[in-house]
Amino acid sequence: MIPLFKVRLPESIDGPLLEVLYSGYIGQGPKVDIFERLLADEFQNPRVLTTNSGTSAIHLAARLAGVGPGHEVICTPMTCTASNMPILERGADIVWADINPHDANIDPDDVERKITSKTRAIVCVDWGGYPCDLDRLMDIAEAHGIYLIEDACHAIGASYKGARIGSISMFTCFSFQAIKHLTTVDGGALTLAGGSAAMAETHYRRGRLIRWYGIDRDTPRTDFRCEDNIAEFGYKFHMNDVAATIGIEGLKTLSETLAAHRLNAAWYGSEFEARGIRHARPLAYEPDRISSYWLYTILVDDRPSFMDWMTKRGIQVSQVHARNDKHTCFAGARGGPLPGVDEFDLHKVCLPVGWWIGQDERETIMDAIEAWDHVCG
Repeated sequence: MIPLFKVRLPESIDGPLLEVLYSGYIGQGPKVDIFERLLADEFQNPRVLTTNSGTSAIHLAARLAGVGPGHEVICTPMTCTASNMPILERGADIVWADINPHDANIDPDDVERKITSKTRAIVCVDWGGYPCDLDRLMDIAEAHGIYLIEDACHAIGASYKGARIGSISMFTCFSFQAIKHLTTVDGGALTLAGGSAAMAETHYRRGRLIRWYGIDRDTPRTDFRCEDNIAEFGYKFHMNDVAATIGIEGLKTLSETLAAHRLNAAWYGSEFEARGIRHARPLAYEPDRISSYWLYTILVDDRPSFMDWMTKRGIQVSQVHARNDKHTCFAGARGGPLPGVDEFDLHKVCLPVGWWIGQDERETIMDAIEAWDHVCG
């Protein structure tokens, strides 16, 4: 079976990991500091807060944005449930916005239509690593005095109009879960940008406190800081040195990983056109942004037959994420008709695109698609 996902851990990890494991210090410490500095270079943004998961990063962003009971948050149902569950935890009401069915990202026009006096934030998701229309979304957020939270859990290394994702939105959330481009086994990060530098710095400093119980770890340590007052309650959302060490080593191969994903995606795109595939097509991406291609999503006319065909030929394909509005835990959300979500959800399938896919695998996958296309007539 050609896998859809695969964990990448560099061979260089063994020595540094064992050193940390037996160092006597495996909580948040110097390795987390180093990892955050390296991520700051990667994101082209000095304000980076690592967390224990991408979900925690979204939760932390919602807290910093002041999302709470009585508020509405406009978001997309076409994502991992982890994008939207923090909104429920904050006690806010979800309002679903439609998506562009040709790229799976949230539709700014529908977002703007659904803003009310209760709206506190917009959560947009960079589906598969392809950035949303951030200029438009930020303009909408600014015009209405609300916050934009960018879920970039698929999108490390992606860029928008020449700027690195993580350096644009006021809140950008990343995931380092097991099968992401960069893994720390589990982990995540929140970057703070957008608006004024002073505002970003305020959010950053507050986030540093509340990601670990509200304790100020930058003050001189006496008696384990037992004497320090905690002004605002916080969470246990911080990263540890074991995870950070894995991330430090993983960053050494990140550019290589991203290049492989993009090479495979470009090859698929040219082959769909060259082979004249009629019953399946890639998503439509704008040239002003570069995807990280964590997912390579196509739209097929008959998904059940396509998935069955590919599986029988040893190729793992999947929808990856189901629309969130089908889950009863989101039953209280509103949003009205979502024709773009309906269309996309009916036809989406993801192909293997990662660093483990070489020329032989690519040919096998495209040959299978072409054969299915011919059977479809």
